[in-house]
Amino acid sequence: MNFKGGFVLKSAFFSEIMMSTINEKIKNLISPTLTDIGLWVVSIRIMGGDDKVLQIMVDRLDGTPVDVNDCENASRSISAILDVEDPIQTAYNLEVSTPGIDRPLVRHQDWEKFVGFEVKVELKTQTETGRRRYRGIIEGIDNDVITLVVDNNSENIDFNNIFFAKLILTDELIKFCSQEVEAINK
Repeated sequence: MNFKGGFVLKSAFFSEIMMSTINEKIKNLISPTLTDIGLWVVSIRIMGGDDKVLQIMVDRLDGTPVDVNDCENASRSISAILDVEDPIQTAYNLEVSTPGIDRPLVRHQDWEKFVGFEVKVELKTQTETGRRRYRGIIEGIDNDVITLVVDNNSENIDFNNIFFAKLILTDELIKFCSQEVEAINK
């Protein structure tokens, strides 16, 4: 029984590594083409069991909001590349979307843009205090150190230790994003 449990753990670990490798390969394949049409890859996820979905979130290089035409152009470009390169060995459905209001934070400038907003963070490895998960307000970023206010205390997090970070949907965030869109449309 211990062996079986260990095998499952190792299997999940190797599966995660394989997915990471495939995601990185897909990103390397599609990024130059997306850059040519003014977009960049925010995240790539392969989800599902038998009915796999390849979810690719894109954002505009110029910082303006992504629209349906951007997603359509990206989807066509990505489909053409993946049909030729075939990095995923099983059937899947391609889903190209915007990162949304409660977007993942993946670049330094994402953290800078959303200072003052609430975020959920999961780390690759535990901190010295044993934590891997945080929820707090972004106080700032200095090089690779992100400062969050968690329970009225400042916590420093190493940018390179972040596994996943995502904004929390709040009224303030919705208002900020709405104002941003209004300013662009003027």
